[in-house]
Amino acid sequence: MTSTIVWFREDLRLADNPALHAARVRAAPLVCLYVWDEGRSDSWSVGAASRWWLHHALAALAQTLGANGGRLVLRRGPAAEVLKAVIAETGADAVYWNRCYEPHAIARDRALKSELAERGIEVRSFPGNLLLEPWELTTQVGRPFRVFTPFWKALRQRDIPAPLPRPRRLNFAPAIVSDPLADWRLVPQSPNWAAAWSQYWNPGESGALSRLKAFLDRDLRDYAQTRDWPARAGTSRLSPHLHFGEISARQIWHAQALSAVGQEKFLSELAWREFSWHLLFHHPQLPEQPLDPRFSHFEWRSDEARLALWQRGQTGIPIVDAGMRQLWNTGWMHNRVRMIVASFLVKHLLIHWRAGASWFWDTLVDADLANNSASWQWVAGCGADAAPYFRIFNPVLQGQRFDPRGDYVRHFVPELARLPDRFVHSPWLAPASVLDAANIRLGSSYPRPLVDLAAGRERALRAFARLKEVGKA
Repeated sequence: MTSTIVWFREDLRLADNPALHAARVRAAPLVCLYVWDEGRSDSWSVGAASRWWLHHALAALAQTLGANGGRLVLRRGPAAEVLKAVIAETGADAVYWNRCYEPHAIARDRALKSELAERGIEVRSFPGNLLLEPWELTTQVGRPFRVFTPFWKALRQRDIPAPLPRPRRLNFAPAIVSDPLADWRLVPQSPNWAAAWSQYWNPGESGALSRLKAFLDRDLRDYAQTRDWPARAGTSRLSPHLHFGEISARQIWHAQALSAVGQEKFLSELAWREFSWHLLFHHPQLPEQPLDPRFSHFEWRSDEARLALWQRGQTGIPIVDAGMRQLWNTGWMHNRVRMIVASFLVKHLLIHWRAGASWFWDTLVDADLANNSASWQWVAGCGADAAPYFRIFNPVLQGQRFDPRGDYVRHFVPELARLPDRFVHSPWLAPASVLDAANIRLGSSYPRPLVDLAAGRERALRAFARLKEVGKA
């Protein structure tokens, strides 16, 4: 008896899953497979925080399939070898999957399609993880976009396909051997630095749908006004669910379109994700190389000590430290604060954007190769539609504007909790009497700033000015 293998990857859901839908229509019994393939040819294997999420997402998918009478088969090893083994064990004559767009995935899938087709296996791939395929939108002269605003306008004019419904009945093939999920050791053990994360996150398809509903019901109306305030629950926090495909971009697009209030700004954020994948597809070197070739000559500083202090949230700049500690403690960071901490690293400290991207990759539960790479290059000034080199966020002013009462800083940097609002974003300016009353000793209970902000800004401007001269040469 033949069967169809549905190879789950970044689509850990049943609803709006084109590969699963097509396999169900094919009517052969289903083998639902997930492959833990660490044999990547690049340096972007799954980070530690993402492994935590993946463990719980797979457990949730397995439970959902079990409730429908099926089983999620887990296998570890090179994808090509695992697929050939499962085909042999099940007699499958077809393999379906939803497309991934990371450079290594494109190369792997292309080779797999060719090899399996030569064996007489039907192989079909589907567009399941983006609003549109990354090659579908082009400029008026047929080239890929490099600037977000025209990309967004072009996307807004397109009809986004409606999401597919969740299948009511699924016919599963007889069970075969599956790896115990615990054997993959995706969850940290000693120490378990993610022990508290379950209070912040609910991985899985049902968790994604609940999060979407809560956002639409409670937060969308004021999204455009509150999205930049890190102390408020003003963002959707759907990014990790999107990354693991527990909900699709099409589901979000069509669900949130039911409300006109706050619609455009939220849709544009979803479009930035789409734009990032568009960039990565057309510029596969994006995670490693600057899109602006002048930056190949930029004088980045090698400073492991300061990089480590930035990573630990010990820079002496409260809004930066709050963001880095939120990242470590929850696996996530507010988007406005991501820009602030990134700007501080690459401009005030002149440390390479790849060092920051690598840290985010390992510590974010929503670590997404396209978004992470495009956003770090944007802040550094070397990417598509990048911020001008002279745009250097002042973290004190950013904190005062978006966290005026210091609620965000006080939550994640409790050493500063007793400081008055006036000084919570710049404790080094507080009089000694104020610091004493707040039980703060600069350089002891809380660090002094790693860099004088004005001097760091001037140093960065000089470095960027030299880069500008290189471009003229």
